[in-house]
Amino acid sequence: MIQADRAAFIWNFTSCCGGRRRELALIGSFLYILTLCEVLIVFLHSSPEFCEHLCDHALNPLSGETLCLLVLEISDEDKTLREQDIMASSHSLGGVQLELESVYKIPFADALDLFRGRKVYLENGFAYVPLKDIVAIILNEFRTKLSKALALTARSLPAVQSDERLQPLLNHLSHSYTGQDYSTQGNVGKVSLDQIDSLSTKSFPPCMRQLHKALRENHHLRHGGRMQYGLFLKGIGLTLEQALQFWKQEFIRGKMDPDKFDKGYSYNIRHSFGKEGKRTDYTPYSCLKIILTNPPSQGDYHGCPFRHSDPELLRQKLQAYKIPPSGISQILDLVKGTHYHVACQKFFEMTHNVDDCGFSLSHPNQFFFESQRILSGGKDFKKESVQPETPQSKLSVQRSKDASSALASLNSSLEMDLEGLEELLQ
Repeated sequence: MIQADRAAFIWNFTSCCGGRRRELALIGSFLYILTLCEVLIVFLHSSPEFCEHLCDHALNPLSGETLCLLVLEISDEDKTLREQDIMASSHSLGGVQLELESVYKIPFADALDLFRGRKVYLENGFAYVPLKDIVAIILNEFRTKLSKALALTARSLPAVQSDERLQPLLNHLSHSYTGQDYSTQGNVGKVSLDQIDSLSTKSFPPCMRQLHKALRENHHLRHGGRMQYGLFLKGIGLTLEQALQFWKQEFIRGKMDPDKFDKGYSYNIRHSFGKEGKRTDYTPYSCLKIILTNPPSQGDYHGCPFRHSDPELLRQKLQAYKIPPSGISQILDLVKGTHYHVACQKFFEMTHNVDDCGFSLSHPNQFFFESQRILSGGKDFKKESVQPETPQSKLSVQRSKDASSALASLNSSLEMDLEGLEELLQ
């Protein structure tokens, strides 16, 4: 785990396979390319010695090259000292006050594109780059690393594919989800059954909103819908007792006998909570799983509305959700281009009246929790302080929390993947 006072982003795109068998290094390289885990980009307000040590240990398992792009945020004193030079050189700042903008110190060779356009301040072999321009540096570094890694993997892939033990893993890479699983949350039990109807119109993603509507209208859902919606409710905080009560009350409204429900449905609910059978604690479905698996058939209401709905039917649903015509056109264009995640994210921005939601949507439960964060004024992201918060301090707290969460999730997924690979190769 990397500890830092301030972090803008942490993209952990690497695994260190030193000392492992070559087959593991080969498949490890391939795995993290496909999951965009091939570059480690760290924004730190930390000691240069620590960062150099970090880069020395983040090596490509095949080429031995470092996978780090080192980007250090300069102190307020250094920023004030060079304020006039940075403002004069960085056209993207415009009329922005420099004290409210983060500035990063990176090696001159990593900022050649900005240098060619005379858009960066240079001093002693280093470029001082504002946050607004850092994206260009990141994209250029990522393209370079990805291009080299893809070429290297293309040469190594035949050797990997010839191993029958690794073939199943390769076949399932495109369906793998490595984000947060939302299996346990700190608010378990804090969502009451009386709140669900209200929450469904305010904070549910369209896929869960249509499932809730169908359940209330028909007092029944088929197995695919019950699994998708039930695990979602579990993820937002519903307890096992609440889930049993919720489904039983609704099914009884549909004229189902209570004994029939207890015998035929309560077991499946308990099973999804890990209380029956293999006692597996099932996690809520990710967007990837909903889009790629178990498409709905006639009479089903599960699935992704952006992926599985007819365009005209989707248009009608968006109109019912009070999305403006211009927004509907944008969403339908995204759907036409098969950008279903982005379409849902655009829906989020329009229903919550934000220009940029500030995250990449990949999970229905993420939609819910981000919605609640916005509607509650971001209380879950604020820290108690005796001093009033400045705009820069708010930004710093948000960056640190986002970075720590992203790194923890990625580190966990990398460790699990490597453990599974080692078991296959033993």
